[in-house]
Amino acid sequence: MLFLPGNTPNMLINANVLGCDAVIFDLEDAVSPAEKDAARVLVRNAMKYMALSCEVIVRINSVDTPYWKQDLDEMLPQKPNLIMLPKSSCADDIHLVDAYMSEVEDRLGYARNTVCLMPLIETAMGVENAFAIASAGKRVKALFLGAEDLTKDLRCVRTKDSHEIEYARSRLVMAARAAEVDVYDTPFTDVNDDEGIYTDAAYAKSLGFTGKASISPRHVDAINEVFSPTQKEVDYAYEVMEAIEEGKRQGKGAVALHGKMIDAPVVARAQQTIAMAEELGMKRGGTD
Repeated sequence: MLFLPGNTPNMLINANVLGCDAVIFDLEDAVSPAEKDAARVLVRNAMKYMALSCEVIVRINSVDTPYWKQDLDEMLPQKPNLIMLPKSSCADDIHLVDAYMSEVEDRLGYARNTVCLMPLIETAMGVENAFAIASAGKRVKALFLGAEDLTKDLRCVRTKDSHEIEYARSRLVMAARAAEVDVYDTPFTDVNDDEGIYTDAAYAKSLGFTGKASISPRHVDAINEVFSPTQKEVDYAYEVMEAIEEGKRQGKGAVALHGKMIDAPVVARAQQTIAMAEELGMKRGGTD
């Protein structure tokens, strides 16, 4: 997921060619108060007139500002895939925004939950309430970790090693998986560190994150590479599913592959890998 400032038309019009799976049109941190109205118009028109080939997420302003309802009034008619709610600290924040989104959807004649929510967790309170936020309603589809504001709230220094956010990362993954929603990792902010983004993304994947955001198009390829399955992983996943089917045909209660027993978690991971591979157009053996 790639952040694009809502007040930069030259970046908005290039959204389709940046290689990301989703763009996050930002109406919050990247936009000064004097430019909020103009940014809304730019983002609204980008969604309205551009044939966007990726998912569209809009980061609105937080509920402690006077802007968030205006943001939703302008954005929801264009049906973005997700609204990102910054500084989500408790379930009440989600309920408040959910209720207003329902009002707007009713006014527009849309079905309820046409547009979903991705709470942005970037406070200590938000981390501690992560599961309550993730399970606050059907409209919530994912959690997102914002480390920059979080470390400010924690009164610690944000570092490349990210040891200071280890607890928050693990807590969000646990909460999201318990609530059966996706979870996305914070951006790696050193846009010139090409090696560091690979390390950071790989660590996020190892924790269980669904994917990762970026503030720079330069990091998109690295994130895609890390979070996409390798050809070896895809081939093994197909082998697992074939072994399971063969075991069923033979009436076996347990199946082994390459000397290792195949249990339910292995099968689930294989199914996830195959689903992702199919979405990416990957086939067994490297053909497409």
